[in-house]
Amino acid sequence: MMNSVPAVSKKLNTLNGQPPIVIGHRGGGTGYRPEHTVGDFGGDLIGSYNLGIQFGADYIEPDLVVTKDGVLIVRHEPLLATVKTDSNGNITYDVTGKPVIQEATTNVADFPEFALRLTTKVLDGNSVTGWFAEDFTLVEIKKLRAIERLPAIRPHNTRYNGLFQIPTLDEVINLARKCEAETGRKIGIYPETKHPTYFAEAGNYLDGTPIHVNISQLLIEHLVANKYTDRDRIFIQSFEVSNLKNLKEKIMPNAGVNIPLIQLIDSTGAPYDFVYHKVPQTYADLITSDGLTQVHTYAIGIGPDKRLIVPASAKLDDNGQPIDINGDGQISDADRFLRTPTSLLSDAHNAGLLLHPYTFRSDTYFLSPDYQGQPLREYEQFIRLGIDGYFSDFANDGYAAKQKAIASTF
Repeated sequence: MMNSVPAVSKKLNTLNGQPPIVIGHRGGGTGYRPEHTVGDFGGDLIGSYNLGIQFGADYIEPDLVVTKDGVLIVRHEPLLATVKTDSNGNITYDVTGKPVIQEATTNVADFPEFALRLTTKVLDGNSVTGWFAEDFTLVEIKKLRAIERLPAIRPHNTRYNGLFQIPTLDEVINLARKCEAETGRKIGIYPETKHPTYFAEAGNYLDGTPIHVNISQLLIEHLVANKYTDRDRIFIQSFEVSNLKNLKEKIMPNAGVNIPLIQLIDSTGAPYDFVYHKVPQTYADLITSDGLTQVHTYAIGIGPDKRLIVPASAKLDDNGQPIDINGDGQISDADRFLRTPTSLLSDAHNAGLLLHPYTFRSDTYFLSPDYQGQPLREYEQFIRLGIDGYFSDFANDGYAAKQKAIASTF
C-alpha cells in the first residue's frame, strides 16, 4: 500500500508570501459613491469609506489637504473645484454668467458667498483656477457637500451629490475604529500627504501670504493626538521624496512613532520637490536598481502606477494616430492593449520593497480590452505577478480577487 503524499503548501509571489492587501482608494466604494465620503455609522447614509470597509478593504485611503485654520481634511486635491479658462488664462463663463466647471469634488460653486474665493494659483508648477481648501476655514468647508468627480464615467454616482459633508482626517480615523470594533476585523488607514512642497514652501493663501504648513508634521500630530500610531494599522504615502525622508529621519523620531512609509511613483515626470529644488532626478531614476536601494533607506515599499508593471498602449492607424476602438471619442485604457510586464516587481522585491500599485477600477473606461470586460482578470494577473497590495475604487472586486488568490494556495 502506497503512503499518501502530503499536501504541499504554495505561497503567493508577494514579498513575504502573504496575500495582498486591499486598499480602498479614496474609500474603496468610489465606484458607487462620490469619492472620500463618510456616511452615518450604522445609519442609512453610506459613503465611499463605509462601502469600502463593508466590501472588505484592509485599509482605507484618505488624501489629505489643509484648511485655512490648520485642519486636515480629506480631498483628492486642495482644489474644491476647478473652472475652465481660455488660452490666455481668462475664466470661461456659461450663458448665465457662471464659471464653467472643469472638475469638482464639492458644490462650492453653488455658494454665492464664496464667489470671490475663486482664484488662480500655481500648483506644482501648473497654473490652475478654482477654489482652494486652504482659503476656507473648517466651518466653511463643512457647509459644502461632496459631488461625483467623474460624472460622465459614473453618472449613477451623481444621485448622491449634495448628501455628504467633507470629512476630516479625525472623522475617517473614527470610522475605521468604529467599524473595526463592530466587525472584529482589523481596518487600517493609508493617508497620502498631498502636495507637501506646495503647502510648506511654494503655495500662498488667497491674500498672497505664504501657507507655510508642514503637512507631514501636522499628520503625525493628528495621529499622536488620536493615539492612532500602530504600524500594523497605517501606512503614509507621498509622491514627493523629501517629506518622506523628513518623516523618517526627524518628525517621527521626535514624536516617538515609527509608521511605515510608501514612495508613490508616477509613470512620468519627477517628484515636485525635486523640480522645485532643481534636483536632477525623475521617477524613472527612483526605480533603477540604485534608486530602489535608496528608496529602501526611508520607505518600506513603493506605490507605482500599475502601467510601470504591466504597460499598455493603443494600436496606431496608418497615420500613426491611436485608434479609438470603442468609438467614444477618447483614448483611454479601454483602447490600450497590454504589453509584456516589466522587471519592476522583481527589482523592487530584490531591494526588499513592497509593491502597492494604483489604481484598479472596474469601469469599462479604465479596463484594457485584453481583460474582456472582466475586472477580476486584471487583479488576477497582477496577483500572479506578485504584487503585495493594490489601490482599488471597487474594493468588492479587490476583495473577491484576494479571496480567490487565498483559495488557490493550500
